[in-house]
Amino acid sequence: MHLPTVSLVQNYYSGGFIPELILVGISNEDKRTRDLTISKISTRQGGSFAEENGGAENFFNFIEKELIPHIEKLYPVTPYRTLIGHSYGGLFTAYALVHHPEVFANYLAIDPSLDWDDQKLVKEAALIFKKNKLKNKSLFISLSSPLHMQRNDITIENIFEDKSEYTLFGRSNLAFTKLAKSTDGLRTTWKFYPKDYHGTISYPSLMDGLKSIFDWYEIQGVQKFNEPSTPTEELMSIIKDQRERYMKHFGFVVPPFDEELLVMSGYMYLDMKQTKKSLAFFEMAVKDYPKSANAFDSLADYFARQGNFKKAFENVTKAYQLSQSEYHLKRINEFKEKVK
Repeated sequence: MHLPTVSLVQNYYSGGFIPELILVGISNEDKRTRDLTISKISTRQGGSFAEENGGAENFFNFIEKELIPHIEKLYPVTPYRTLIGHSYGGLFTAYALVHHPEVFANYLAIDPSLDWDDQKLVKEAALIFKKNKLKNKSLFISLSSPLHMQRNDITIENIFEDKSEYTLFGRSNLAFTKLAKSTDGLRTTWKFYPKDYHGTISYPSLMDGLKSIFDWYEIQGVQKFNEPSTPTEELMSIIKDQRERYMKHFGFVVPPFDEELLVMSGYMYLDMKQTKKSLAFFEMAVKDYPKSANAFDSLADYFARQGNFKKAFENVTKAYQLSQSEYHLKRINEFKEKVK
């Protein structure tokens, strides 16, 4: 249900603010309560509760042991994953963080139903968070209005003074958040949406949540790259820091710039007659994207414009080995003649 919104956020913020993602939506139209709730109950909110429930562990096993391996067979994914859920789905997301933190790196628990079963998960988190290793894990958790269905004088500041069933949802959310924020290694962001209800909070939470958990991803010092006077060494230092930051959060090597941005920067500096900077970016492109014919072809352009046709020939040959295109074969012959 939320997949179109996640896709929209990804479309607007991809590259500059959040990394490229493969989006996977799971329908819960038929068995939502069964699959997303964490324990079996027969009463809820003062009345009987006959709907099938309590199957979260089984559903998580499906995700971990069936769905993720299936996705891994179809797409070039990494072990760096994000789990998103709203309401009962938010409860399930928080459950995954508490009981299976090794499977996902990030968690977006949108208006989670943490009041479930007399705050069962909140009580479990109070014990388990002390033991789990949550280094480099991120949680975004949100809370909607109203905080009390019958009283408008209940606020975030005084909600714990009310002990009624009407504030249990909000009190559970705040209690879980407090535990999360005191847990070493877990980056926790909480946001209250006083103008959104349970049914509307998903939209802003998805945008704010994805931007929050990836707040470290944004390219730093952009203005430095656009300033011609910035020394090459300073630009390389910024890129090095970004590379290390990505390694810290992802846990594996990720190029700090998209290939297109590296190549574009190389040509920009080449046109500006800043050859040292230009070469640095073209060389970074072939290093970070060794299977890209375009990266090697661009480096060949650099050497050709410097009159070094031997190096141009070597790099366009590598481009041809990757592409087998007539265009690169033609360039090989052109540079071969100039080398003679």
